[in-house]
Amino acid sequence: MSRKANKTAIGIFVAVALALLVVGISVFGSGMLFKKADHYALFFDGSVKGLTAGAPVVFRGVKIGNVKHINLLYSPETEEVHIFVLIEVELSRVKGVPDHVGYPNYNELIKYGLRAKLELQSMVTGQLMISFDFYENKPARLLGIMKEYPELPTLPMPQSVIETVQGLPIKEIANDVRGTCAGLNKLVNSEGFRGMNDAIMEITQAARAMRVLLEYLEQHPEALLKGK
Repeated sequence: MSRKANKTAIGIFVAVALALLVVGISVFGSGMLFKKADHYALFFDGSVKGLTAGAPVVFRGVKIGNVKHINLLYSPETEEVHIFVLIEVELSRVKGVPDHVGYPNYNELIKYGLRAKLELQSMVTGQLMISFDFYENKPARLLGIMKEYPELPTLPMPQSVIETVQGLPIKEIANDVRGTCAGLNKLVNSEGFRGMNDAIMEITQAARAMRVLLEYLEQHPEALLKGK
């Protein structure tokens, strides 16, 4: 009986040890143990088309978190449906803060002008991201209908960005690029170009220059409007 009991005890011990090992690997591997994160509620007016779960949250271009989920929230007080966005901010991204100071209180940051707004992440796909900065001259607009998470004020998307997105001939640009690539591919694989290394090299360089140009326009869509 004692031998069977010992075998049972050893089996249970091994099973528990393996379970703890799996949990430990999961925690350490994902960085959860050392990750300092907090969640905040944002409310936006108008459409948030192009904003999806997982979209980056940035502060002056530096990623500090991501969008957790986007929902609609009904307010009995206003009898309106509001667009509710929950974000996760990694406080550990803020380096050099002394231990005795700690991270700034979000209410103090709001007083200093911390605001969130939607910005264009990709000109080609129309994806949006959430960008934070300090706008001391912009009033803090808070709905106060979310009790589970602290709320941060938001600003409407700049009209210039909306007009830029709406005015961009995205389909035409995509069709032109697709047609150019198809033409280059046909030209390179034609009988007349076989063995002409110099010509192929020039075409390759032109294709690279085109890719660089598209990447620049994706990051700076306003450049397309300068010639208008």
